[in-house]
Amino acid sequence: MSSNISSLLTANVGATRAAQLMSLVTLPASLPQDPHGRATRAEIAQALNMVLFGGILERVPTGRAYTDDVAAAGGKVTFDHGALRTVKWRDNGALPEGEAAFTRILRPLGYVLNGTYPLDRIGMTGRSYAHADAPEDIAQFFVSEFHPERFSEDFRAAVSRVTGSSADPLTPRAQTLLWQLERDGALAVADGAELVGLLVPCFERQHAAPRLADYEALLRESAEMAWIATEGNAFNHATDRVDDVFALAEQQKRLGRPMKDKVEVSGSGRVRQTAFRADTVRRTFVGAQGEAVEREVPGSFYEFITRERFAEAQAAPQRYDLGFDAGNAQGIFRMTAAAC
Repeated sequence: MSSNISSLLTANVGATRAAQLMSLVTLPASLPQDPHGRATRAEIAQALNMVLFGGILERVPTGRAYTDDVAAAGGKVTFDHGALRTVKWRDNGALPEGEAAFTRILRPLGYVLNGTYPLDRIGMTGRSYAHADAPEDIAQFFVSEFHPERFSEDFRAAVSRVTGSSADPLTPRAQTLLWQLERDGALAVADGAELVGLLVPCFERQHAAPRLADYEALLRESAEMAWIATEGNAFNHATDRVDDVFALAEQQKRLGRPMKDKVEVSGSGRVRQTAFRADTVRRTFVGAQGEAVEREVPGSFYEFITRERFAEAQAAPQRYDLGFDAGNAQGIFRMTAAAC
């Protein structure tokens, strides 16, 4: 299993970076394997997740500093889930509306809907997708849809101007490979590696640089939509599953890292989450006269989660509570608002 994942990673990030990721990120103990040696959908999903996880470490210095500490101590991180933001809006250029931009990718990779979460305070709906072959071991995707229709007319017009230029990054070749993967459950290793490389650009901003005036209009009503205007469909955050999120939060605060003030606890008490505050990034906007204007804005962030096991009578078919909590999610999402 790790041989195929190593090959998929090496083809996309090089041997040195692949080895680093293999030593840093916990690999599933076992995944379905193809009798002919092809890369299975689970292996391709795991490799893609590791490339995306490596990408967020490049964009989030605080998360990279934390994982450097973990690696220096000989430990590993358990990638629990990555979060994406989308816009459910008709003026979305060539990009499918909302989460459809990603479900068309996740389904062939083996992901299934695991839960739906109304995020009404921030005008969004979240849905989690878990991998059918290894739900506890392969990172989930938490995909949120933003609903512009819940905001003002001026706000909606600004959304249209921002997202209307969106391109569709999913190439015909990628669509062909996804169809084959959905049909067969596996691809030749070389094709699987190619698919990973073709999918990575889908996790970026697909629209042009926004006008500064539009960004400011969005920010007045929604920090979440303002974040999408600059960052698009990049990972909003990646999450490390840890044994004790309370202890970890106190440790990171002692190190002086920008930790969320409190831990979010789900209604069931089984899911507990906290995070670093978003690192700032410099982004280019279009000014009033068409000139390029740079501003510091919130980027992505690194999150931590502790999941408890279900009681014995509730355990089947999974040991851990892999659900989410709408209150938790809305609290965590404020990590990008706090840096505004």
